[in-house]
Amino acid sequence: MADGVIPAETEARPTERGLTYPFAGPPASGEAIAVTPDVLWMRVAMPMQLDHINVYAVRDGDGWAVIDCGLGINGTRDEWELLLAGPMGGDPVTKVICTHMHPDHIGLAGWLCERFDAPLVMTRLEYVMARMLLADTGKEAPESGAVFYRAAGWDEAQIARYRKEFGRFGMAVSPLPAAYQRIREGDLLTLGGRDWTVVVGEGHSPEHACLWREDDGIVLGGDQILPRISSNVSVWPTEADADPLGDWLASLERMKTVFPDDVLILPSHGEVFRGVQPRLDALIRGHHVALRRLERSLREPKRAVDVFPALFARPVGDGVRGMATGEAIAHLNYMLRHGTAVRERDADGVDWWRSTTKGEEAA
Repeated sequence: MADGVIPAETEARPTERGLTYPFAGPPASGEAIAVTPDVLWMRVAMPMQLDHINVYAVRDGDGWAVIDCGLGINGTRDEWELLLAGPMGGDPVTKVICTHMHPDHIGLAGWLCERFDAPLVMTRLEYVMARMLLADTGKEAPESGAVFYRAAGWDEAQIARYRKEFGRFGMAVSPLPAAYQRIREGDLLTLGGRDWTVVVGEGHSPEHACLWREDDGIVLGGDQILPRISSNVSVWPTEADADPLGDWLASLERMKTVFPDDVLILPSHGEVFRGVQPRLDALIRGHHVALRRLERSLREPKRAVDVFPALFARPVGDGVRGMATGEAIAHLNYMLRHGTAVRERDADGVDWWRSTTKGEEAA
C-alpha cells in the first residue's frame, strides 16, 4: 500500500440521525483513506468557513481518475503534490472528473489536466457555465446585477462592493482545457474496467453529476448529498426569475427512487456515510420547513434581505451576503411559482414580497 494510505478497517461510529459513518474520521492532510482497495478518499483545505473539500481518486489502469480538485490556489497545489507523491504513489492522473463547476471543485482541473495530459470530464452545462464565468474575470459588473441586488434590498454600499468583487471567479480557477469529454444522465463511465452510472441533479448547480458504481454501491455524491449541511441553492443575476429550489427538490425526490439505502455516499464536504434515504428525506423536509417559516414571515410585505432570519440560523455577514440573498430569492421564486407569494416592485426598484396565504394556512 502506498505511503499515507490508511486501510479501510477503521471503527464505525454510532448512527446519527439515521446516518452511519463507517470510518473513525476524515483523512489528514497529505493522507488518504482506502474506502475500497481502488478508491481513495483525500481532503484538501480551503481558506474559508467551509474549510475543506473531499477529493477522490479511483484506480484507472496504471493511474488514477481524480474526482474534483479543490481551489486553484498555491496551498491546494502544495497539498496535491503531497497526495500525488504519497497516497497515489507517483502514478499518473488518467482523467479529471468534475462533479460541477464551482471553484472548489474545478479550481485545479486545468492544472492537473495540463500536467498529465489528461482529459477533463464534465457535464455540458457545468463546463459551459464555467467557461462563461471565466470569461467574466476582470470585467466590469453589468448594470443588470446592480438592478438585481437593489431589488433584493441591498444598499448602495453593498452594491458598490458587488461591483468591486465581480469577475473574481477566475482568481481561484486555473484556465480550463479548451476541450472536454461530455457525460450526461444515464451514461456509463468506465474506470479501471468497472462501470459508474452518471446520475444528474439540478438546483445547486445546473447539471451536477454524481457517479454510482452499482456493483458495490459506491456513490461519488459531490455537493448533491451532503451529510450535515445543505448545499446552497441560489438565484443569480444572470437568471433572476429561475426556480432552482424547484429543480433541487425534484432532483432529491428523484434520487430517492434511484439510490438504495445501503449505498455508501462519498460527499464533497463532511464525512463518508450510509443512510442516503433518511438524508434525502431530511434535505427535502428542511426546505419545506423553511418555506413554511417564510410564508409566516411574509404576512407583512418584506424585501429579500428582510427574510434572512426566517431562513438562516445565524446572522448574515458581508462575506456570505450574495449566497444568502440568492438562497432567499430561490425560496421566494419557488413560492411565486406555486402561487403562495406575490411580488411588487416599488418606484425605487425594490421588490416587496407578500404571502398569499393567511392565518393557519401559513402555519
